[in-house]
Amino acid sequence: MEITNVKIRKIISDGKMKAVASVTFDDAFVVHDIKVIENEDKVFVAMPNRRTKDGTFKDVAHPVNFETRKYIEEIVIKAYNEAEEPVDL
Repeated sequence: MEITNVKIRKIISDGKMKAVASVTFDDAFVVHDIKVIENEDKVFVAMPNRRTKDGTFKDVAHPVNFETRKYIEEIVIKAYNEAEEPVDL
């Protein structure tokens, strides 16, 4: 599996979320709404999720092993660091 495209939308926000990404795999499958979060000088990636009836969040799509999660996170954070300035939502 190879990431063939990453689109980053930086946002202006007082919160921790700094961008939203769409990641394409093998020019055949895309995952939208991957969040780039900044927390205490650390940037990380949060997979798309939804709120359950009990108020917790559950990932809609996610890697099944650490290596894949690390691969996706490294590529998305690199794209985030190279992306243009944020847009006001």
